Amino acid sequence: MPFIRTREFLWQEGHTAFASSKEAEEEVAVMLGFYEKVYVDLLAIPVVKGRKTEKEKFAGGDYTTTVEAFISASGRAIQGATSHHLGQNFSKMFEIVFEDPETQEKKYVFQNSWGLTTRTIGVMIMVHADDQGLVLPPRVAPTQVVIVPCGVTASLSENEKNKLLGMCRNLNVLFTEAGVRVESDLRDNYSPGWKFNHWELKGVPLRIEIGPKDMANQQVVAVRRDTGIKITLEMSGLAKSVIDLLNSIQASMLQKATNDLHEHMKVCTDWRDFCNQLENKNIIQSPFCGRVGCEDKIKNDSAKTDTECDVQAPSMGAKSLCIPFEPLRPLSPNDKCIHPECNTKPQFITLFGRSY
Repeated sequence: MPFIRTREFLWQEGHTAFASSKEAEEEVAVMLGFYEKVYVDLLAIPVVKGRKTEKEKFAGGDYTTTVEAFISASGRAIQGATSHHLGQNFSKMFEIVFEDPETQEKKYVFQNSWGLTTRTIGVMIMVHADDQGLVLPPRVAPTQVVIVPCGVTASLSENEKNKLLGMCRNLNVLFTEAGVRVESDLRDNYSPGWKFNHWELKGVPLRIEIGPKDMANQQVVAVRRDTGIKITLEMSGLAKSVIDLLNSIQASMLQKATNDLHEHMKVCTDWRDFCNQLENKNIIQSPFCGRVGCEDKIKNDSAKTDTECDVQAPSMGAKSLCIPFEPLRPLSPNDKCIHPECNTKPQFITLFGRSY
């Protein structure tokens, strides 16, 4: 199933109505904060929060807020979720009114709309996956730990084999009781190496390997999916060690993605530099006047192959992603709009880039 662009998708969507614009606008910010938490706290994906430009906002709404993620492999951003304040535009159009409890007057409601879709899964896949397959953050992984018995050879006695498989089952119970989502791969028709590849492809965050020698030494070998690092863990306190390791994996994945975002987000005030940074698969924060016509020219001209750029310009021009709530630097009095032909005073620092 494609996760980024499809004709059909599942959508978590909300529509709300309020008596005042203040209440409605407060909820816009709250919902955007929830979506930020989905990406940061669950999916280990950093996002840039901001407001859409007039060109990119939801048609008919007062304004649109967004969380934007970044895919470094392609150098493109992707809209993660949006929270719109619709004002009274649609309530006036469709006569959506309420009775004011104090004046008994009929008044138009203030509306919001917010949502995210299954493309969120696609964002997670593209941010974290590698050449071996999926890499799932522990908090959203259906299976957080897989236990694989090793060293089951022809020379291993039936009694020793049963002890080893019994230990795997005991560990399964131990982890389950500790709240860990775990599976034991006890299939005897596949080699341990085949199983390793199988579960790596599925992105399971942590693999526990245990063989006869490990049992004798009262230890297991834990292998992280995100880094491939092997760690020896003692049986004593194993459940806590595994939970700590899962938390470490979650934090490491977020930190890696955050570093990636910061390395690819540049500040540009020069048009030639802007084009070059776009070609180098970066996203760019630049002064911008906010005019729709100027935004169209930025997109069209940054896609051209001409002498204004040091290297051949990309086939896809830069579009505005958002006006960041926390830009890399504030707007300066001496700033000029990033498009060289624009003489309008810039209104804000805007994030530009290629986008899905």
